[in-house]
Amino acid sequence: MTQPDQHIKIIPFRKELAPKFAALNYAWLEKYFAIEPLDQRMLENPTRYFIEPGGHIFFATFDDEIAGTFALLKTLDSEFELAKMAVAENFQGLKIGNRMLEFAIAKAKELKLKKLILYSSTKLLPALHLYRKYGFVEVPVGHSEYLRSDIKMELVIEQI
Repeated sequence: MTQPDQHIKIIPFRKELAPKFAALNYAWLEKYFAIEPLDQRMLENPTRYFIEPGGHIFFATFDDEIAGTFALLKTLDSEFELAKMAVAENFQGLKIGNRMLEFAIAKAKELKLKKLILYSSTKLLPALHLYRKYGFVEVPVGHSEYLRSDIKMELVIEQI
């Protein structure tokens, strides 16, 4: 029997995948929160908000079907924000979130970042559990662009 993660691949953003990036994120935002103006601007023009400033967008595929997505938003040269992470409901429970997070951390190391940060909501218990599992720790929220964000977490990247 094959393991689910053997079916998962992480692929980079291509312009033709922009509608998938938006759809995956709109789905979870509508389920748990409300779509905020910044969400709409970012999701309708991901190249402008993520790629052009030096960030990245990736997709997780499961048997070649788009199953999830996440972005690395450049905040500083040495710090990126893990943002817009979503897994399609019909693919949840297959460890796709784990794989995306592992990839994000590996990419942060490759980019020689000092830190990955993220903003979330304490309503999203499974997501918070996943972040903690990979070493993210809670830090003061400070300023967040999102009304829904009531928790900030960070992962200090150890460079060897």
